[in-house]
Amino acid sequence: MNKQIPAKLGFRMPAEWEKQESIWLSWPHNLETWPTQLKEVENIYVQFIKALYTGQKVNLLVHDGNMQQRITGMLKNSVIDISKITFHQIKYADTWIRDYGPSFVINDKLKNATQNLHPNISKQALAMVKWTFNAWGNKYDDLKEDNKVFLELNDSLKIQIFKADIVLEGGSIEVNGAGTLLTTEQCLLNKNRNPHLNKEEIEQYLKDYLNLKNILWLKEGIVGDDTDGHIDDIARFVNKSTVVCCVEDNKDDDNYYVLKENYELLLKMKDQEGSKLNVIQLPMPGNVSVVDENGSQVRLPASYANFYIGNEVVVVPIFGHKNDNKALKILEKVFPTRKVVGINCKALVYGLGTLHCCSQQEPAV
Repeated sequence: MNKQIPAKLGFRMPAEWEKQESIWLSWPHNLETWPTQLKEVENIYVQFIKALYTGQKVNLLVHDGNMQQRITGMLKNSVIDISKITFHQIKYADTWIRDYGPSFVINDKLKNATQNLHPNISKQALAMVKWTFNAWGNKYDDLKEDNKVFLELNDSLKIQIFKADIVLEGGSIEVNGAGTLLTTEQCLLNKNRNPHLNKEEIEQYLKDYLNLKNILWLKEGIVGDDTDGHIDDIARFVNKSTVVCCVEDNKDDDNYYVLKENYELLLKMKDQEGSKLNVIQLPMPGNVSVVDENGSQVRLPASYANFYIGNEVVVVPIFGHKNDNKALKILEKVFPTRKVVGINCKALVYGLGTLHCCSQQEPAV
């Protein structure tokens, strides 16, 4: 594994709206995550793949041949062209590949220099940053095994790996591709991640491995989020200078003051050029909750901000709430060249994440 610094070699993490080669997904199977919802969750994955596969390749992790055969049947039944799906038979504990998978980085100079050369040469312009995954602050011992998945992924990709010796999940960072990153103090400064590192040291890792100039810190994440405040449930870049930020209208809602503080912080923040950000409010889907085995109401981390930006389509989690259409209309305005599709994710969010959490984009080179 390469111990060199990606930024010094000219690598950067692209924004999600930049051209993608593929989306990476891990097929859901864990009954501890979805004890009664797994069939519904599988159907959500079929809808997700159907919305995206015509615009980019789909790389899909499955456990074995039997799982692959069953899923192939499900996809064919939904009139999905299986030739656009690449299956990878890999053992994995759960579906949240955004967090345990690598962050892809590209080298623009190599990309431009090798465009007319053999594709194997152009592959040198793509690399992966491997973070350490400790199951969101050592919360789930059985899921820590997913820290090893990237090794098998690279059996297929065969690209350069930059190993960053820092605990970090992909859902905790949001980049604009031009040198600015958004994150939260609740997550990255949490003592259950990197207690030996201070804020400045963590920032240096981010700058070195993702090629950043400007790191913007929000405070806390939404209620019910077991990841300790992942940014992809709060605020997302939709272009280099524009952020959609979740706000809660109901003052009695537990998310109201947390989101208000983050929104007000964003209004004062600047991009890598020193210009103020354009901040657009995105509503919340109210209190999405379930009754646990003890009969208590448990708040789930439902958010419209957990959307995935594909090459042709933006896929948005919706929850059967009155704000669903409002959120979709806002995203249609900020993504005028893409189709915006909503998928009801009430079953998926029972597992404490939705569409962005369970996916990872691979940029085109």
